Amino acid sequence: MLVESLTLSAALFTIGVIGVLTRRNAIIVFMCVELMLNAVNLSFVALSKLYGATGQVFVIFVMTVAAAEAAVGLAIIIAIFRHKKSVNLQDINLLRG
Repeated sequence: MLVESLTLSAALFTIGVIGVLTRRNAIIVFMCVELMLNAVNLSFVALSKLYGATGQVFVIFVMTVAAAEAAVGLAIIIAIFRHKKSVNLQDINLLRG
């Protein structure tokens, strides 16, 4: 059971990394980052069977950070969309004006 969970976690994390590196849409990149956080949570829970409940405590902290990141990240994406009318990462350069 542990090997299957860690394999699934590694596959999900890999999909997330590939999505972050290859996609240009800010919302898709944001979802891939969330997928990577969930993969880490899965590995923490899988390893908590071996090392005690400490992994589950870390999952609570990661979920809290992910929720805050989701709220702030979506607010930033909406603000950029209202200003630029696009969420394509190549169209977004706020330093140029």
